[in-house]
Amino acid sequence: MSELELIVQQLEQGDLSLDQSLQQFERGITLARQSQQLLQAAEQKVQVLMQQQQQESLLPFDAPAGE
Repeated sequence: MSELELIVQQLEQGDLSLDQSLQQFERGITLARQSQQLLQAAEQKVQVLMQQQQQESLLPFDAPAGE
């Protein structure tokens, strides 16, 4: 994220050449996609954990151990 923020700052300043701007833009798109993938993976993990918690809470409280 910090690299993506730096790229945005550089592009906003407008001090880069056109070629450098395009390279930084491409790098920014790559980083944004990677961040999105990481976010989706984290959301999936949270959903799995929440489903597991819901399944555990559905077990009868007075069920004998081992049954």
